[in-house]
Amino acid sequence: MRVAVIVALFVCLIGCSNEKSSTYNVEELIRDEGLLSRILTACRNDPGAQQKTSNCVNAEAADFKLRLQKMREALRK
Repeated sequence: MRVAVIVALFVCLIGCSNEKSSTYNVEELIRDEGLLSRILTACRNDPGAQQKTSNCVNAEAADFKLRLQKMREALRK
């Protein structure tokens, strides 16, 4: 009986979690540099656990694209 109560409580806590796990694509991350920065920081602070996640892969690709865009703009001037 105790186990059933504990499991039910655990399930309720998981269901009520406010944390949303979203996957962002490269274009979304390019448009929102603040979000890109937060994701890159999280990925680089814990590379073992997050390096292969979709958000980290997309964030690295978006960061690369942004750097290329900024270099191109600098060379045009």
